[in-house]
Amino acid sequence: MTARAGAGPLRRLVVLRHAKSAWPEGVADHDRPLATRGRRDAPAAGRALAESDCLPDFALCSTALRARQTWELASAQWGTPPPVRYDRRLYAADAPDLLAAVREAPPEVGTLLLLGHNPGLEELVLELAGDGLDDTLDRLRTKFPTSAIAILSWHGPGWPSLTAGAALLTDLTVPRGAKKRR
Repeated sequence: MTARAGAGPLRRLVVLRHAKSAWPEGVADHDRPLATRGRRDAPAAGRALAESDCLPDFALCSTALRARQTWELASAQWGTPPPVRYDRRLYAADAPDLLAAVREAPPEVGTLLLLGHNPGLEELVLELAGDGLDDTLDRLRTKFPTSAIAILSWHGPGWPSLTAGAALLTDLTVPRGAKKRR
């Protein structure tokens, strides 16, 4: 089932996978920072959201360092970043745990950004998307790489009512920052 008009206001869930991380020796997974490429791609993700007129009203972000750094660099591309809630439950979460966190979003939020990790994010998007525009679902099933952004739209009275198959996957993009020339 796809999003139905008239079942409540239009809501958007923006799912952002953290940017490319580094793998420093002796550093716990939760504390891994962004790699050089990740520090280029995270601002590109922020610009892509601004250019698509899909800025969030509120953000939920994993507490992992690479996710927090992605949020900081992406949201710095906007005039005034929205409130963010860092949630340890989002680190290494599966689709049911991610959906539980989304359902706790404030009712006044029209566009919610969820920033976290795979494979949970990819599983969540596939679970929620009843359909997709163009080839978005096929591309998502192939790969949901770092810095990928999936945008799901649905009509509903509040975030607790979001269910499997209720949303339309309207966009899937993978912004990349330009490499600096030497």
